[in-house]
Amino acid sequence: MSETVHRLIEQYGLLAVFLGCLAEGETAAILGGFFAHQHVFALWQTFVAVFTGAFLGDTAFFVLGRHFAQTRLVRRFRRKPGFSRAYRLVTDHPNIYVLSNRYIYGMRVLGGIVAGLSGIAPARFVVLNAISAAVWAALFSGLGYVFGAGAQQIIGRALLHHERVLVALAIGLVIFAIAFAVARTLIRRERVRESSAASSG
Repeated sequence: MSETVHRLIEQYGLLAVFLGCLAEGETAAILGGFFAHQHVFALWQTFVAVFTGAFLGDTAFFVLGRHFAQTRLVRRFRRKPGFSRAYRLVTDHPNIYVLSNRYIYGMRVLGGIVAGLSGIAPARFVVLNAISAAVWAALFSGLGYVFGAGAQQIIGRALLHHERVLVALAIGLVIFAIAFAVARTLIRRERVRESSAASSG
């Protein structure tokens, strides 16, 4: 079974990393770096897949906000916790917002749509988004590479195929649990902030 899974990772792993990075993507990027350390694919291939997915994903959300503002999907995003605060941030500090938005877990999809709604020039967004995506790709795929080195140090030798799969699964579960807890906390705080603002207003 582990051999079959490993062959699937070898054949379709980079595609999975790319698709995973179209949305939030931290887990996919880290796992891509982990498998790069294990020589399943090259580190530069991981970087390209992560960068391309992150860049195209945010660009698609930007286009959605800019050209499809009246659709039901975008209107639903407008009602999400954090929208008004994100809109103020992108209006006051557009460069910083585009460069840093992808690092706030749970806000990346909303952030791209907000950027599109804000009226930022497309060329400006593309340049800033490319810079942000490149730094993000290097950071998280590099983090996964370090995870791979750490796992190999703990086990003390080159990881076998089934060990790679098990370690990758453990990494994915830990990242998901942390991200879920952080996202819940951020959403709860934003709802409290918006409720306080509404009551005081």
